Amino acid sequence: MPALSLSYHSATALGLNGEPIATTNGNLYKQDSAMSTQLRILIVECMQEVSSFNPVPSLYANFHIAHGTEMLAQEGLNTAIGGALPVLRAADIEPVLAISAQAGSAGLLSSSGWKALSEEILASVSESVKEGVDGVYFSLHGAMGAEGELDPEGYLLQETRCIVGEQIPIVISLDLHGILTDRMLRQVNGFALYHTYPHVDFADTGRRAAQLLVRILTERIRPVIARVVVPALVRGDELITKSGCYGDLIREAQRLERDGTALSAGIMIGNPFTDVPELCTQVLVITDGQEEQAANEAIRLAEEFWALRHRMQGKFISLGRAIAQAKTINGSVVFTDAADATSSGATGDSNIILKGLRESSYSKRVLAQIVDPEAAAMAHQAGVGARIEVMLGGTLDTGRFSPMQITAQVRSLSDGHSRYETMRSGINAGLTAVLEYDNFTVVAMSRTVGLFDRAMYYSNGLNPIDFDLIVVKSPHTEYLMYDAWVEKNFNIDVPGSTSANLPTLGHTICSRPMFPLDEGVTFTPTATLYARTG
Repeated sequence: MPALSLSYHSATALGLNGEPIATTNGNLYKQDSAMSTQLRILIVECMQEVSSFNPVPSLYANFHIAHGTEMLAQEGLNTAIGGALPVLRAADIEPVLAISAQAGSAGLLSSSGWKALSEEILASVSESVKEGVDGVYFSLHGAMGAEGELDPEGYLLQETRCIVGEQIPIVISLDLHGILTDRMLRQVNGFALYHTYPHVDFADTGRRAAQLLVRILTERIRPVIARVVVPALVRGDELITKSGCYGDLIREAQRLERDGTALSAGIMIGNPFTDVPELCTQVLVITDGQEEQAANEAIRLAEEFWALRHRMQGKFISLGRAIAQAKTINGSVVFTDAADATSSGATGDSNIILKGLRESSYSKRVLAQIVDPEAAAMAHQAGVGARIEVMLGGTLDTGRFSPMQITAQVRSLSDGHSRYETMRSGINAGLTAVLEYDNFTVVAMSRTVGLFDRAMYYSNGLNPIDFDLIVVKSPHTEYLMYDAWVEKNFNIDVPGSTSANLPTLGHTICSRPMFPLDEGVTFTPTATLYARTG
C-alpha cells in the first residue's frame, strides 16, 4: 500500500446559491442569484521564471502589466489566458479580467519590485471581486523568486484566498518547470500543467484549467490532489517530450486525463536554476474524490521517473572539441549555449563561444545573439554603415564573463520589437543592432528577452539557414527551427547561470540530498493528499 499523508482543509459553505461568502479578512461578497444567474470567473496572471544564479536582479519595470479589458489582447494567441477565454464564453461564464503581469526570465525580483508588483496584483484582485465572483483562474509560471519572498506564487494565492473566501474554487495553470509548493496546494482546488517541452501547449493548458474550473462549478466534483516529491533535478535531450523518455511519462499522465482516470495529471520537473526550499521534481494527480487512486497513480509515475533519472541529465561537449569538429562539417551546425539561456533566467551577455571561435580561427560564417545595451547604444549613435570600436559582452554577469574588443560595422538598426514564433506574443529587446566583424554577424540587444526561437534573427533581416554556425542561447528549440536542417547541434559545456552541469551551480537553499547534486540519494515514494472541503 502507498504511504499516504492526508491533508484536508476546511471551508465555509459553497456560495453559489445566493448565500453570503465570508472571507478571512471579515469582508462579505455575495452573488445574488435574483440579480444574475451568470457565473463570473476572476482571471489573474503573474508570470516570471528566475535563475537564482543570475547576479542581476529583475525589477518591477521588467513586467508588462495589463489591466481589465487590456488582457483581451491575448485572445487568439497561444497563451494560457488565450486558451481559457473561449472555454468560459462557451460555458456562458463571464470573465472578470483583473490583471496580467508578465516578465521575461531573469534574476531574482528585487524586494522593492516585488512589493510594488504584489500590492498592485492584490489591489486589482480586491477591486475586481467587489461585485462577486464564483471562481478564480490564476495563470502562473511557478518558478518565480523575489528577494525576501522565495514563494511569490504561494503568497499571491494565499492572499487571493483571503480576499475571495474559503469556498470559492481557485484553479491555476503552471509551467512544467514550475515549483508547486505546499502553500500553493493548500489554496487551490485544481490545476493544469504544461505537457510539452519545448513548450507549445500554452493555450491548451489554459483551456484545460478553465474546463476543470467549469466542471468544479457546474458538476460539483470534489478534486483530490496527490503529490509525490522526487528528490531529483533533471536536464538534457531526454526531456524533449516528442522524443525523450520524459515525454513517454507525460503521455501516460495525458492518458490518465483523457480516459477519465484523473481530472488532471502531470510531472513538474522544476527549474533547476530557481534555488528555493521546495525545488524538486514532483508528480501530481487529481481525481474526483478517489484518494487511493490518485495516490497510487502518482506513486507509480514517480517510481518510473526515478528509474530514468540518470538518462535525464545533460550531455556536453567541450568548446574546443566542438569547434574542431565544426571546422570539418560541410553543413550548418548549432552551438547551443544553454548555460546562458535567457529563457531560463540567464543574462544573455556571455561571449565565451564567440571568443573561442575567434581564438581558434574558425573562418566560416557565424550568426549569434548577445545582450549588450552599451554596444547597441553605440551602434545607434554611430548609424548604419559606421565602423565602431566596441567592447562586446560581459557587461551584466561580470563575474563569469569579460568584454571582448572588436571593430565592427553597423549593418542595421531596429527598435527591438518582434513577435515570438510559438506564442505570437510581443517581444521588446530594446535598441538592437546587427554588428558585423570578420566572419561574425551578431545581433546585440539592449534587454534580456527569451531567445528560444528565431524571432530576433528574422526581425533583423537575418535567416539562420544562410550561416554555417548559429549560436542559440536556449537549451532546446522546436525541432523545425534548427534540428530539422542542421548537420549537428552541439551542447557546449561553458559557464553560465543556467548551466545544465547542475553540480557546478552552487545550490544552497533547496532541500538536500538531491540528485545529481549529491551522491547516494535514495527515494521512497510517499503521496501527500490535498483536498478542499465544503
